[in-house]
Amino acid sequence: MIFIKIKKTLDAPPSKITEILLNHKQLGRFFNAKFKLIAAANNGELKGGKGAIRQVEMANTAFNEQIISANQSHICYQIIGNKPVANHQGDIYLSANTSLEGFKTNLSYYIQCKAPWWLPNILLKHVITKDITQALNKLEHYLLAGDV
Repeated sequence: MIFIKIKKTLDAPPSKITEILLNHKQLGRFFNAKFKLIAAANNGELKGGKGAIRQVEMANTAFNEQIISANQSHICYQIIGNKPVANHQGDIYLSANTSLEGFKTNLSYYIQCKAPWWLPNILLKHVITKDITQALNKLEHYLLAGDV
C-alpha cells in the first residue's frame, strides 16, 4: 500500500474550499485531468457530495470516483473498481485557521492506494504527490487571484 500526506494552508474558509472541490465539472482548472459528473449527490447532501460519481480522464485512461462522504471539514472519495490503482481512497480534511491575515483553511490531503504489480510504489507515490501538490498550488493561486 502507498500512503501519501500533503498539507497546505489556503486563503479561504473551509466552506469555500469544500464548494470548489465538490464542483466536479470545474476540477480540471486545478488537476491535470478532465472531469465529468455522471451521477449527482444523494438527496439531502451537499451539492456534489455523498453519492456523486465523477468520471476522470487522464493519461489516456478513464475511471470513476465516488464521493463517500462530504461536509465542511472532510471529503472522502474512492475510485470505483481496481483501475488504474486498487483500493484507492482520498481523504481531504479542512479546518478553519483564523490568523492576523484573515480567515484561512488548513487542508490535509491523505491518499492511500495499491499500485499495479508492474509499477513500483515509489514511482506511483511520486507521480500522485506531484499531481496533488500542483493542483493545490493552482487552487491557492486561484484563491489569491480573487476569481472565487
